[in-house]
Amino acid sequence: MALWKITGECQTMTTDSRIAKVQSTLRRFEQDIPLLNMRVKELSKERQESARQFAAALIDQTRAELERLQIERLMQEHLIEASSSSEIPCEPAD
Repeated sequence: MALWKITGECQTMTTDSRIAKVQSTLRRFEQDIPLLNMRVKELSKERQESARQFAAALIDQTRAELERLQIERLMQEHLIEASSSSEIPCEPAD
């Protein structure tokens, strides 16, 4: 197996594992919203709003990272496909 194929597969596995971690983190953030509301209910309205805005921004950033990783994975898959389909046989130099 060519080195670029092994490297490409390792990069894909790494990207896949990063995607899985980000997905897990995103789920935890989203599931924590009701708990966050309970934790901040004793705070002033301004602080409650600040905490909710922070949590929303964190979720938005996590979603953006997930989207970026998914695009990265697609680009890697297309690169690997393009490389394997366009192999040109080597010819000796004159």
